[in-house]
Amino acid sequence: MEPLGERAGQGDRVHITAPMLKALTGEFSLESILLLKLCGLGLVDLGCLGECLGLEWLDLSRNILTHLGPLASLRQLAVLNVSANRLTGIEPLASCESLQSLNVAGNLLAGVGQLQCLAGLQRLEHLRLQDPLARLSNPLCNSSSYRADVWELLPGLKVIDGERASGKGSEFYQLCRDLDKSLHRSPGPVADLASCEAKPWVEPSYWKSPQDQDNSILEDACRQFQDTVQEFQELSQKADDTLAQAEKALRPASGNSTSFVF
Repeated sequence: MEPLGERAGQGDRVHITAPMLKALTGEFSLESILLLKLCGLGLVDLGCLGECLGLEWLDLSRNILTHLGPLASLRQLAVLNVSANRLTGIEPLASCESLQSLNVAGNLLAGVGQLQCLAGLQRLEHLRLQDPLARLSNPLCNSSSYRADVWELLPGLKVIDGERASGKGSEFYQLCRDLDKSLHRSPGPVADLASCEAKPWVEPSYWKSPQDQDNSILEDACRQFQDTVQEFQELSQKADDTLAQAEKALRPASGNSTSFVF
């Protein structure tokens, strides 16, 4: 089936209806729809979208939306992209208790106070307010302290605008950033590092050859080998003596001309 977004020409406005959503997803019931991609359709109204009670993933980016009223009933919604719209507020999202990731870059949110409605969302971890690569932002991002203000308002966030705010690795990231700033501010420590005396990474004894090192196992093995060789030599000598005695016993007595032929 050809995507709905491709059938809608530029400037066309698509009205969301139940038959349209069922045709788009192949579901017989709106409540069975789990994923919807409705980007770039010229949407100005969300219509019956609030009836998709099982919806978990929703992309409404690049439309002309000014309000999100119908989304208030979507308690299962986990991922929402409403970037590149005309939103001046996102209050209906306060009821989306399962929301984990929200992209509102490229809208008209003027102050951090407009994010207060997100404070009760315990699962919200990822928030994007601006996207430099896509040249999307919000007026509130003009403040140099907006990220700090957002983190103070929403301490449960782990990532904002793609930058880790808390969780595993954030402390190390912050440490590296602070260290980098301090080195750029005062070149003194760098000069001190250059004058430090170089020291070996390992102790001098590390590079001693194996022959110089005490190796009791090797010495014991050599001793056992020498003992075994000596034992073989003694057995060989005894064998030679036995053969000599046998030859002497079988040798004919002197002066006896009798010979035996077998």
